[in-house]
Amino acid sequence: MSTKVVIVDDHFLLAQAIQELVNSFEGFETLYLCKNGKELIEKMKFPANVPDIILMDVNMPILNGIAATKIINETHPNVIVLALSVEVDEDIILGMLRAGAKGYLMKDTEKEQLQEALEQVIREGYYHTNTIAKLLVGSLVKPKEGVQLKERELEFIKHACTEMTYREIAEAMFLSPKTIEGYRDSLYEKLNIKNRIGLVLYAIRHKLFVP
Repeated sequence: MSTKVVIVDDHFLLAQAIQELVNSFEGFETLYLCKNGKELIEKMKFPANVPDIILMDVNMPILNGIAATKIINETHPNVIVLALSVEVDEDIILGMLRAGAKGYLMKDTEKEQLQEALEQVIREGYYHTNTIAKLLVGSLVKPKEGVQLKERELEFIKHACTEMTYREIAEAMFLSPKTIEGYRDSLYEKLNIKNRIGLVLYAIRHKLFVP
């Protein structure tokens, strides 16, 4: 039984090229193409149109990738969304991860890496590239394993996985902004990560935050 993939991208020629690549991978086949998130949501109302994996562009008209991923995560939590985009902005990447995307790939990804991503996301539930790490100045340094986190640190991490600013987190936790900065810096050192996206990825991987 082949793994069913749907490609969502408003650039039709690119979507067709990605379709050819996916269909060339053993064990994978493209179910259909969509030009935006709204079209995808409408199609997925029918059980026969529900795929295993969605390769989701971020910037699209009508309904973008972040909004569409949020809806899919709520209505079809077993469907895996992989972002496939040209965007390298940290806020956009964080937005896709918070919405429920299990990985973030660049559109200039090599064929072999796309195949590896599809295979790994089925096997392990997520896929994140070193390319994204480098673009974000080392966000995805491998975190230390077996670290014991205190209750307040866990609370901070959960807030950090939202769109709240650090000042807003300080207010929610009834702490000063300086204390919150201390939590942040301490966790970066303790978990061997370099910025907020690394913290979000750590939280998702360790199920401290569920999108």
